[in-house]
Amino acid sequence: MKMKKFINEPENLTEELLEGLAMANSDYLTVENNHLVINKKLDEADRVTIVTMGGSGHEPCCSGFVGEGMVDIGVIGDIFAAPGPQVCADALRKADKGKGVVYIVLNHAGDMLSGNMAMKMIHKDGIQVKKVVTQEDVSSVPRSDADNRRGLVGCVPVYKIAGAAAASGKDVEEVAEIAQRVADNMATLAVALRGATHPITGAELATLAEDEMEIGMGQHGEGGGGRTKIKTANETAEIMIDALIEDLQIQSGEKVLLLINGSGATTLMEQLIVYRRCQQYLEEKGISIVGNHVGELLTVQEQAGFQMCMVRMDEELLAYWNAPCRTPYFKM
Repeated sequence: MKMKKFINEPENLTEELLEGLAMANSDYLTVENNHLVINKKLDEADRVTIVTMGGSGHEPCCSGFVGEGMVDIGVIGDIFAAPGPQVCADALRKADKGKGVVYIVLNHAGDMLSGNMAMKMIHKDGIQVKKVVTQEDVSSVPRSDADNRRGLVGCVPVYKIAGAAAASGKDVEEVAEIAQRVADNMATLAVALRGATHPITGAELATLAEDEMEIGMGQHGEGGGGRTKIKTANETAEIMIDALIEDLQIQSGEKVLLLINGSGATTLMEQLIVYRRCQQYLEEKGISIVGNHVGELLTVQEQAGFQMCMVRMDEELLAYWNAPCRTPYFKM
């Protein structure tokens, strides 16, 4: 199936999008061989550094969050595919400036395989690397089986807060603990009205009837078990908020960060209408939103839908969330 997209030769897609990223954001980052997207000020970093990895096709994640105050090196694989372990190990070595590295990996089979192999490869190098896994999709398995939960847009608050902690001078153990605290106190749920297609092959990742939606669909079209007739923005927001509150056991009087992440083909108009009801509904429950973001952070090409991420916040995490950062697609 021929794709109706503005691309050139499909086999060059990842290379060309990264070249474009570097050209458009030369103040923030550089791109080196093997798809390493590198903070332009990495060589000046006298601190803990942050490395992450993931497939292309999800822009702006994760390459668009490389820069000051967030990610130092993003290792980018081909479309929807994890990068290999050797390039991940190379990134960890390059990132280390003598203070250690926090390595943030989303819980998907390919990412975990490459991530774990890279850790073994650098074991004898004397580099302090602390791996933090994001695994917050509430639709996949219960929290009691969190190791088998998928990683979704929750990686972004982990990048932001870990990056700010590193910039503040915390040591590698402290930065890893703070990143893990975020990972342990967040939950995400996705909803889709239409599945994405693979931008090279044209293959559909998921198919939904015109009158259907699916609450719980995974990043790449994985089923979530919540297929139903399309509901209104308010109804959808309430269903998803209830699921996140239940998973995190959020109580009245607590404070949360709330992200509405467009997954590629959902307009900002729709996202804002959903956010409106989320804030109203949480206020009715006595829960305060102390930080937020509405917009595209981790997309799946033209998938129609959004991801909703909730993070239990404390004063320290909130200070790091609000700390300055300067990256192509996230600034504070």
